Amino acid sequence: QVQLVESGGGLVQAGGSLRLSCAASGRAFQTYNMGWFRQAPGKDREFVAAINWNSRANSQGPSAKDRFTISRENAKNTVYLQMNSLKPEDTAVYYCAAAAGGVLSSRPSSYDYWGLGTQVTVSS
Repeated sequence: QVQLVESGGGLVQAGGSLRLSCAASGRAFQTYNMGWFRQAPGKDREFVAAINWNSRANSQGPSAKDRFTISRENAKNTVYLQMNSLKPEDTAVYYCAAAAGGVLSSRPSSYDYWGLGTQVTVSS
């Protein structure tokens, strides 16, 4: 069982940056692949980025390429999402998720545990 708590969201102007954190508690965080997703009102949950258990592989969704970076510190049971050059269309609730092994996936159904999310609002 893994519990996930996101933090770091807030209101930022277009062009600004935010760093989201996801703190995990429970067993064996370092064995889980981790992902970030987001969901805007009226839209489906969208894949943002994922990183494998030992940070040797990562993937990004189209919205994250060249602007967002995922990283993790297993010693701190934490995964991060650094978001730069934010745009109003990045406004959404951002969720952290954990997958118990397997290959990196962009599908929400591949993830076993989810946090409650943190709101990111980008003003124009």
